[in-house]
Amino acid sequence: MRLRRIVIAGTGSGVGKTTISIGLMAALSKIGYTVQGFKCGPDYIDPSYHTAVTKRPSRNLDSWMLKKEVVKEVFINGSKGADISIIEGVMGFYDGKDPLSNVGSTAEISILTESPVLLVVNCASMARSAAAIVKGFQALCNEVNIVGVIANRVGSQGHYKLVKAAIEQECQIPVVGYVKRDAELSIPERHLGLIPSIERGELDSFFHQLGETISQTVNIKKIYDLANVSPIEINDQPLFVQKDHQNVRIAVAKDSAFNFYYRENFELLQKRGAELVFFSPLKGEKIPPNVHGLYIGGGFPEEFAEQLAHNENVKASIKEAVESGMPTLAECGGFMYLTESIETTVGKKYEMIGFIKGHVKMQKKLAALGYREIRGEKGNYLFGNELTAKGHEFHYSTFESGETVPAAYWTKGLRQEKLEGIQKENVIAGYTHLHFASCPELVQNWIEKCKQYKKGCVMIHE
Repeated sequence: MRLRRIVIAGTGSGVGKTTISIGLMAALSKIGYTVQGFKCGPDYIDPSYHTAVTKRPSRNLDSWMLKKEVVKEVFINGSKGADISIIEGVMGFYDGKDPLSNVGSTAEISILTESPVLLVVNCASMARSAAAIVKGFQALCNEVNIVGVIANRVGSQGHYKLVKAAIEQECQIPVVGYVKRDAELSIPERHLGLIPSIERGELDSFFHQLGETISQTVNIKKIYDLANVSPIEINDQPLFVQKDHQNVRIAVAKDSAFNFYYRENFELLQKRGAELVFFSPLKGEKIPPNVHGLYIGGGFPEEFAEQLAHNENVKASIKEAVESGMPTLAECGGFMYLTESIETTVGKKYEMIGFIKGHVKMQKKLAALGYREIRGEKGNYLFGNELTAKGHEFHYSTFESGETVPAAYWTKGLRQEKLEGIQKENVIAGYTHLHFASCPELVQNWIEKCKQYKKGCVMIHE
């Protein structure tokens, strides 16, 4: 079966690839196609737009965190049942981890998935020069397949015709459409607190308008035709295959405060035999009964700090669970929730669960951002003695500890290696977001720990 797919890449950050990607998804969905969204890199926010528009969970494709064959498998699995997959790029097309190679870039994702590429070019204040830009992107790497261009921020239809003529003559690829500079298509400021409004449907009318506008000046049928390419194959043993049922249940906190999870993390837990039981601390839901593990992912508890602080029964149920030794992974927002308090940027302090002695303080600027190579510190049951994984760190807060406890990981970024997070009882918590597909053994180690916990609970009640 042929799998239609296309990458929406940009010449740099801020050229409009997110707006155009979402507009294309909306336009194709309106016609009646089933659309699957993907995002290059570790971003959580743009995929939330994709999911809202396509009604299918968007997924991340990351060639730095994941092996090449795993990237392919994530793509193929995610695309099942879709008529076309739209892969939104990150930064500029060739920008990744290394300025001297394609590693971690949108270009590398396009090569791995054998996907044609539409290049979004900011054509403001230029005509023939746009052709020079496109030609440079074509020439830098002969493995990529740039099949067309979308001209963004053109001044008029006449301006678009000049750009189109120049690019098509010099680059021998079609310019499939344009977006005018005054089209008023800017996506609302992408900040963490925006996701709840997406989930509530408050941006649905904007997405509809976006699809309508893109349909008027972009040749949707031409793009659908350009996306019709040969299937790709996986050479390695598939990672996402069903294993034996392990008879353990893991509670997952998932709501507007805690929603930064890689979907593959869930799927690997399920494929390895764990049952996931979702609950919402924000809605006042306590930890579900008869669970043997707890997963509290990232998000923005600071946006809902007052509400979380007032849900005393929820906090008590989680504290009781972690103090009982329940194997727990708390990432970023989840880590913040387990501390004693969160202080906002205006100086208001809200009491959290209090299992981790220390306080979180929100900053007005980024405290940490970047990829991380991760190895467990001594005693970290997820990693054992030899395992390493990959993930990323992204947060605006700092943590001041009130007790001396073992760190959870060594994390290595671009410039430094540092100890990060805490391990206490059977809780592994820290700012780092782990991608389980970078080291699937983490999943089995966690499940084994959950089985031990379950056995202990059974013995206590016998």
